[in-house]
Amino acid sequence: MKGFNEMRRREDKSSTPLIGTFVVVVAAMYMIGCGGQEVSESSTDRDADASTVVQASEPRGVRVNTPQASPGYVYFTPLLSDTTYLINNAGQVVHTWKSNYAPSGGVYLLDNGHLIRGAREPEVPTFSGGGLGGRIQEFTWDGEVVSNFTLANEDRLLHHDVAMLPNGNILAIAWERKGVEEVRRAGRRPELTPEAGLWPDMVVEFERQSPHEARIVWEWHMWDHTIQNYDETLDNHGDPSEHPELIDVNGELEPPKISEEELARLKTLGYVPSDTTPKDLQSDFMHTNAIAYNADLDQIVLSILKYNEVWIIDHGTTVDEAAGHTGGRWGRGGDLLYRWGNPRAYGRGDGTQQRLFGQHDPRWIPQGMPGAGHLLVFNNNLSGSEGRYSAVFEFALPTDEKGLFVVPDAEAFGPETLSWSYTAPDKSSMFSSFISGAHRLADGHTMITSGAQGRFLEVTSEGEIVWEYWTPYSGDVKMPDGSRPHPTASWTYPVFRATKILPDHPALAGRDLTPLDPQPPVVLPSSSAEDSP
Repeated sequence: MKGFNEMRRREDKSSTPLIGTFVVVVAAMYMIGCGGQEVSESSTDRDADASTVVQASEPRGVRVNTPQASPGYVYFTPLLSDTTYLINNAGQVVHTWKSNYAPSGGVYLLDNGHLIRGAREPEVPTFSGGGLGGRIQEFTWDGEVVSNFTLANEDRLLHHDVAMLPNGNILAIAWERKGVEEVRRAGRRPELTPEAGLWPDMVVEFERQSPHEARIVWEWHMWDHTIQNYDETLDNHGDPSEHPELIDVNGELEPPKISEEELARLKTLGYVPSDTTPKDLQSDFMHTNAIAYNADLDQIVLSILKYNEVWIIDHGTTVDEAAGHTGGRWGRGGDLLYRWGNPRAYGRGDGTQQRLFGQHDPRWIPQGMPGAGHLLVFNNNLSGSEGRYSAVFEFALPTDEKGLFVVPDAEAFGPETLSWSYTAPDKSSMFSSFISGAHRLADGHTMITSGAQGRFLEVTSEGEIVWEYWTPYSGDVKMPDGSRPHPTASWTYPVFRATKILPDHPALAGRDLTPLDPQPPVVLPSSSAEDSP
């Protein structure tokens, strides 16, 4: 793979191949609450103890604020809170938005100063696990709710993330329920099929009709693009390695195996919602945790956690084309245009070639910024001699002169080499087994969220930390049964993702950004308000 940018690593600025011999030891919190394969009781104890020690000893608030830091503001919503905070570089809160619901994940500030926020429905049928949602809300700058609609029923449920379109429509991720018989007809292996069936993911586009109504105007279903080599009598039988544009319905790792006793203990610790059953952990076999949109290309990128891949699909299709294999702007219908991270999922590699491990937040770098057109992704669960750690990867997408993705005949999708990456000098000092993200800033710096700790850091292209903040804000939102809204284990300050915006962002024009006086109180889980930081 020649011609790709050299890897700008802090440790080595030469072009460096991706290392393919990672040994993954994933935290129980990620494996169960946010998708994964198995749980070790001893590792659960160890992770819970370690997280408690780390959080008790780490000071909260701004820890680094150098003159080299990008000017601007950061907004975020703690997973256990009903409040979204906007802070300045000094860590002072300058604005808040308050909801009646816990967040589901993604939060976005629009150019007009409105806030789009995924929310966690208090009670949902059928579905259970990390990232539960069901509701999307829009707030004005002053906190008025101007849009508030749901997709939460026995057959479909919004979860995790949303993405805004230029026309004001909203893309969202949803589960859809497939019963055992329908799963069998898709060629799923019986030993991989739980009694509750499966919850494949879909993407829906909402056009808002009124403050409490939205119409689905476009949709894409993973279930329309499957292949399998298990049952040759079925129409979708084939060799996944010959059709990487299709999704092997048996392509993810084996489902988790857990006893009732182990599950009860995880509920007590907060690793999973209180109504989770063993079969729930198997039904969510994809666990798509992020979505982003590229308006120039009319393409969507998705993060498929349990396949350890990012996928790109064409949004420039009709609904019928999205269900098929031809048509659309890029001529492939709703088939995958590109995939990267785990060639084993489509039969073109083994574990030594896997690049992504429980990743989150893939997104394009916008035009006009260093690395424009590349993808950034937070790679959560790497492991090596230093222990477990996380990294941010930037890589160039392999396209030809027409912008079409280069699809190898028999090899894995490229690239083989990263354009840039960030790991902490002491690698294990940045590790978040779940949530988290990263995005590029105009000056070439990268804003990183290590979500489990509620830690935000801005790094230069050379890997220098020029701004760092550990949020003191948590929350005490409870579900009707008294449980937490998300499986966060013993973490007190988890944040799905934080976003930094520049002072000239249109949303801030004419706004009063004087630090609030007094500052908002700090509320911790199952505690009363404490003094302000």
